[in-house]
Amino acid sequence: MEQIKLIFSNIGLNSVVDIAIVYYILYSGYMLIRDMRAKQLVKGIVVLLALFPISNIFQLHMLKYILQNTLQVGIIAVVVVFQPEIRRGLEFIGRTSMFSFTTMDRNAKTSEHVIKEIVLATSSLARQKIGALMIFEQKTGLHDIIDTGTKINADISSGLLINIFIPNTPLHDGAVVIKDYSILAAGCFLPLTDNNLLSKDIGTRHRAAIGMTEKSDSIALIVSEETGYISYAVEGRLYRNIQIEELEKLLSNIYVEEDKSNIFDKWRNRNEDKRNIKENEK
Repeated sequence: MEQIKLIFSNIGLNSVVDIAIVYYILYSGYMLIRDMRAKQLVKGIVVLLALFPISNIFQLHMLKYILQNTLQVGIIAVVVVFQPEIRRGLEFIGRTSMFSFTTMDRNAKTSEHVIKEIVLATSSLARQKIGALMIFEQKTGLHDIIDTGTKINADISSGLLINIFIPNTPLHDGAVVIKDYSILAAGCFLPLTDNNLLSKDIGTRHRAAIGMTEKSDSIALIVSEETGYISYAVEGRLYRNIQIEELEKLLSNIYVEEDKSNIFDKWRNRNEDKRNIKENEK
């Protein structure tokens, strides 16, 4: 007990700040790479570093020699190959506030109004088979995506969303970026997914939605111009042909509830149930 008191008595303000900064850097780094291809690279580096003490303990001289030379060359290779990810990481650190843990001052009345407006716009676009793509920014900033479009900074309304996506208008062929209660930009260009396992009938709009959610924690809402189906993408996964009730629940999780995992787990189970039904029918 005395030893514990002694340890805590030696912890000053500078130690607390030091620990907080290190924690923030490690947490930000994890959040940044968890959905990128760099995640696999980090796992490989961790394995190689873990082999170093093993080679020393058991006197594995050849393994130690290979590891030393591999890491010396590997550092340069990592910088060259993953230059886009490193740049994105530095931009992420520069944009993110250290003390900002939530992006929105949640208001029940405003949230209900915004959800209603988005549902009205989405259902109208789906009924008319007008293609649409909306990106909901979460914790990861999307400034680089916003810069590719036209900045709007307007309150969310069904009329504005519908007018943006009307065919043959200047902004209809890109994505709308929404943050909190505002439409930040329209006509934005998104990165396409590199996933080669997707079905061939998935079009460019849906592939862009998947690609965007692979590279950030954003949520994408899509309306198909071919079928009028409403779909959404999250964490690089696409969930197609959802109903209005499910759309309302999705938006409720974005604007009202802090924990989004339950709704996503529900729809993953829903899609698994559909696949099982089809297999049983065969």
